[in-house]
Formats: sequence, structure tokens, C-alpha cells
Amino acid sequence: MITLDDILAARKRIRGGIYESPCVESIPLSQLTGARIWCKLDYLQRTGSFKERGARNALLRLTAEQRKRGVVAASAGNHALGVAYHGSLLGVPVTVVMPRFAPLIKVTNCRALGATIVQHGNDVVEARGHAVELAQRDGLAFIHPFDNADVVAGQGTMGLEILEQAPDIEAVVVPVGGGGLIAGIGTVMKARAPQVRVIGVEPEAAASLTAALAARRPTPVTLSPTLADGLAVSCVGDIPFASNVRVVDRVVTVDEAAIALAILRLIELEKSVVEGAGATPLAALIAGKLPELAGCKVVLTLCGGNIDTNMLGRVLDVGLVADGRLARFTVSVIDRPGGLARLTATIAEAGASIHELTHDRAFSGPKVSEVRVVCVVETTGPEHVRELHAALKAAGFDVGA
Repeated sequence: MITLDDILAARKRIRGGIYESPCVESIPLSQLTGARIWCKLDYLQRTGSFKERGARNALLRLTAEQRKRGVVAASAGNHALGVAYHGSLLGVPVTVVMPRFAPLIKVTNCRALGATIVQHGNDVVEARGHAVELAQRDGLAFIHPFDNADVVAGQGTMGLEILEQAPDIEAVVVPVGGGGLIAGIGTVMKARAPQVRVIGVEPEAAASLTAALAARRPTPVTLSPTLADGLAVSCVGDIPFASNVRVVDRVVTVDEAAIALAILRLIELEKSVVEGAGATPLAALIAGKLPELAGCKVVLTLCGGNIDTNMLGRVLDVGLVADGRLARFTVSVIDRPGGLARLTATIAEAGASIHELTHDRAFSGPKVSEVRVVCVVETTGPEHVRELHAALKAAGFDVGA
């Protein structure tokens, strides 16, 4: 079981090699959520996530012979980046096994940091199994992304910084994948500030800690695709779980729409590009999962920023839909000159912005004089959509889903 002394030793060991990221108050997020929000900006680490903390601590705990032979890690991205970067700084050869679906930005960046990349398996579990085989075959040290005492102790150093940077906090909200980060932060809180509530957030598609707490032991769950790919862990680690049962006060889950909306809110309100995993603490608040935190001083651990740029646009569109600001509907229009112009004029007069119009002649029904137009528009929100629909109907248009 990880102790405060382990985390204090880890901080002393990694100090100077890890960026002590700021923890700042957010007025717009406080206004949005009703809590007094502070954000721990650990996505500002060199490789874009908190994983550097545990990776560096684990590498520094290797023997001289292990450092010479090298290490192997398995990860969908952030742990791989952390091990690769600090391996290069410390002169330790690094091999990383990544699943075939790993975000391209993480594969590219990991390779650029000098690691040998092996892509294997359809998920992290299959990649990890292959990494263990490589470790045994080549005599390499295997650095587990969360089920490793030195990794968990390193992650816990974030908790020490939070207490120094945001004194008198009442709660800290932490993303949960394998459970290492919340185990480390929770250990610090219960030792140094036991009144602070430690709350974990998981995607509904990968609720492994929720299942483990219910079963009172690490229990595999079936994973579904999630925007929070960094949290897509089918079973929490034994080492983190031994601490989590003592230090975690509550765990909640969030759906994909809430995660997408949280990513959008962070970009718009905080000018912060945060990946799905890092956005889950805010997602829990804006989804109404933590009403007890209203008025409380709360730290959100925004701990990862490596979102795939190819996915970001799609995620923002999902967030806009969830926010009611991107709407789609159909309108029947007379198929003759001026029909479409009257439709677009009505939309413009209602103050909406046309994103896309598509003519659907083949499936418009038996009235050959009419054409169905699929409209995608940008609005200010659900009330604006209702006003737009009312304006269209008043103009004589038949509006459908």
C-alpha cells in the first residue's frame, strides 16, 4: 500500500525533472458550475500529461543494470510518452508497445522522443500482454502504467502541489482509469488534509473502479469506445485499489456527450485544449453528478492534453450538439426557383447560421413538386432552435426531425 512517505520520497527524487504545473482559479468555470473551481493544469507537462511523474520516479528506482538494458512499457499514449521522454533524459533505452488504435499524435510524438515503437493488439490489454512477453524475452524492466508502486507514488506528487497551491480546498475531482492517480492524490489528502473529499470520475464506457468498489476487488469490465481513451482500462490495478478503498470518497460516471461538452467548455472558457480523459472532472460537474459541491472550493485535475487533432473537430461538433448549438432538421420546400431562397432567408432572419444544406429528392415522398432539405444550423442554444422552428412554421414550411 502506498504511503505519504513514499510520495514525499518520490517528490524529492523527481524534483527538477518535472514541471510543477500551476493550480489556478477559474472564474468562468465557477460561474458555470456553481462551485469555486481551481484547475490543476498538469496537461502543461512537457509530454502533455501527468504520467511523467510516475514514469520518472519508476525509472529513477531502477538498478544500474536495468537502466543499461532498458525498459518496456505498454500504453495507448500518455504513459508511453512519459516513459519515452524521461528515458531519453536519463539515458535509458525505451521500447513502447501501443495498440493499433492508439491516437496518431501520441504514436508520432512517442517516436520523436526516441522510443522504439511496437504496435500490437486491438486494445491496451493485448498490447500490455505483448510488452510483458518482450520484457521476459529481452530481459527488460516492465513499467506498468498504474499497477506499480513507484508509478503511483510519482503520480501522488500532484496532490502535494495541489495542497500548497490551493490551500483550504474542500474537494478534488480526479479522472480514473487504472486508479493510480487518484490513489496517489487520495493518499496525500487523507494524510495531510483528511477533510478534503476525494472524488473519482470514470466514463460510463469504462467504469472499472465503480465495478471494483462494488465487488470489493479489482473486477474486469467490458469496454466500449470512449472519447476518454486514456481512461479505457478494463480492470483497475491491485496496487492502486489497495489504496483506493481507503482514500476515495465517491466515484461517478459520465457519458460521452458530457465529455464532449466539457472539452468544448474548456476551449471556450479556459482557452485550454484538454483530451477526453482530462475533461472528465468538469464533465461530472456540468452533468449535475456532483450537486453537493455547490459553493465549495474544488480542484479539477486537468491532467492530459493529447487529444488527436483529427478527432478534435468531430468532438467539438458533438459538444455543440450536446449544447443545443448545432441543430439538424428537415424542411419541405417547393422545388422551383425561389423556394430555397425563401428558406435560407427565413433562417437568416431568425438569427441562425447555416452550416450545411442537403437536397433529398429521392426520399421526399410522393409530392414530386416538393423537395426535402436537410438543414444543419448553428444557433445560440435550445431556445433559439425552438424560435427558429416556430419562425419556419409561421412562414409555411413543414419542419421535421
